[in-house]
Amino acid sequence: MDPVIVVGAGPVGLALALALARQEVPTVVLDEGTGVCPEGPRSIVLGSDTTALLGRLGYGRAASDAARWDAFTVWRRRSEVLRLPLADEAVLHLPQHRLQRGLRDAVSATPLIQLVPLNRVTELEQDQDGVNVRTLATKDGTHTWRRGSHLVGCDGARSTVRKLLKIRFPGRPAVDRHAVATVRVQLPFTGEARLHREPPWRGDREASARPLPDGLWRLDWRLPPGRPAPTAPVDPHATWPGIVTGDTLLARVKSTLTGWCGELPPYELLAAADHTYQQRLAARFRDGRCFLAGDAAHLHGALGMQNLVDGLRDADNLAWRLALAWHLHSGGPQPGGALLDGYEAERRGAVGARLRAVDQTMPLLRPLRGWQQTRRSLLTGSFRKHSPLLADGQLGAGRFGGAPAYPAAPSGVPGRVPVQRGGGRGTALTEELPATAPGVLVPDVPVLTGDGSADALRARLGAGFLLLLVAPGTAVWSAEHWLGAGLMPRLAETAAALPVPAEVLVAESYPGADPHTVLLIRPDGHLVGTTQGCRAEDLQELADRARGGPAALAESG
Repeated sequence: MDPVIVVGAGPVGLALALALARQEVPTVVLDEGTGVCPEGPRSIVLGSDTTALLGRLGYGRAASDAARWDAFTVWRRRSEVLRLPLADEAVLHLPQHRLQRGLRDAVSATPLIQLVPLNRVTELEQDQDGVNVRTLATKDGTHTWRRGSHLVGCDGARSTVRKLLKIRFPGRPAVDRHAVATVRVQLPFTGEARLHREPPWRGDREASARPLPDGLWRLDWRLPPGRPAPTAPVDPHATWPGIVTGDTLLARVKSTLTGWCGELPPYELLAAADHTYQQRLAARFRDGRCFLAGDAAHLHGALGMQNLVDGLRDADNLAWRLALAWHLHSGGPQPGGALLDGYEAERRGAVGARLRAVDQTMPLLRPLRGWQQTRRSLLTGSFRKHSPLLADGQLGAGRFGGAPAYPAAPSGVPGRVPVQRGGGRGTALTEELPATAPGVLVPDVPVLTGDGSADALRARLGAGFLLLLVAPGTAVWSAEHWLGAGLMPRLAETAAALPVPAEVLVAESYPGADPHTVLLIRPDGHLVGTTQGCRAEDLQELADRARGGPAALAESG
């Protein structure tokens, strides 16, 4: 069976390859670059779900490579208008180059993944059984044809795969524009991320500071529309090549640090960039056996949103679907017709909901000047009222970053689920629904495995489906006692008979679930549904729904 071809070796492409390897699917990752991960100002805010995802993909040191925030605050002029303590929240801030290096290390330790550097895709063809890709080796100019079962374009905003598939990428080319810098400095609010609107020093509309590990900070300034900030030629002797040293940027660094510290503290400018954030959504995420993920499929970054987090969710959602389809050719159960279509329906719907949320919220958080600002203030209320929305984007919460709850397919209709506008089923968030609602991302509860060992629920994700039995008192008894008692023997038989690979777990409790509730959980952690007791027919129906419908509605891959 041919491997899956992944085009692009950024964080999303590497994460997808690792997720497929966890389900015993081989991949070939085509990297147009050399594999070097230079240090730079880009970073990612990780919530508990994305941290757990990286851990089970093999990047277990994400927490130690990142900075943990103690609080997030919003200021306006000289006043603090919002403070969110984060002591109990797993909010981590990770430099993107560390993320990419950690994923590359995990790839190097995985024999199912072949990483091919310095190869650029120039052509692709697909037929009923697979995809042919022609690559150009940039080192010696040779061309090579490769064969894959499926192909996923994770090759960024200027995706070659998307262009070869002739998929439109409509949207807005300039929604927000920021200057970004990485600075080594000691600020008076250690461990606190701060967003400062209309700061008291002159020249800036909005500035933010977010702690990074090793005494570093990421500083951002929202810029007015127009040309990028001036930059100086690259200094070949600089510690980090590519540093931006324009007078405008240096003036911003000095005025901002002076405004927060009272006087200019000692600092070291390590890296800088000027980013224009776009809002774009590919017209399709799937074309036959070809798919788009990450920046190739969507772009958003206004109001602090994390496009990379959504790219990781793309990889997690797509991997288990491709794994089921791939194992079909190795004698596995045949999936239903909506299995692969479900990726586009869920992920495009979730990202589309985020883009609509920005369109609806931007006027509240980007007020105009003069009489228009006064008039809008009367209509929208105070800045203090809307400041939690600014925090959502920065923290990866709410409609700007929270984990989506994917809508369940209507009974008997295994096709796509339409995404409703204005807060309909397609825009629901996990945090808005009970933990037993179909489609939510399951909470990370303690579980016991089939051999009686303790683990966390999210650590068991990714390798297959999970059947979770809620059985209070289980932890009191030894595994030898409860493995052969109660519902466990029937549940083990039911799991073995399901049309998807499934592992049986036991939990003392689960939010909102009664004792003897059984939950069927997808490999990406989203709940398929629940039954009361071990009802084999109901669990079979849930499994059929998850893989795209009854077996009679099978597809060829």
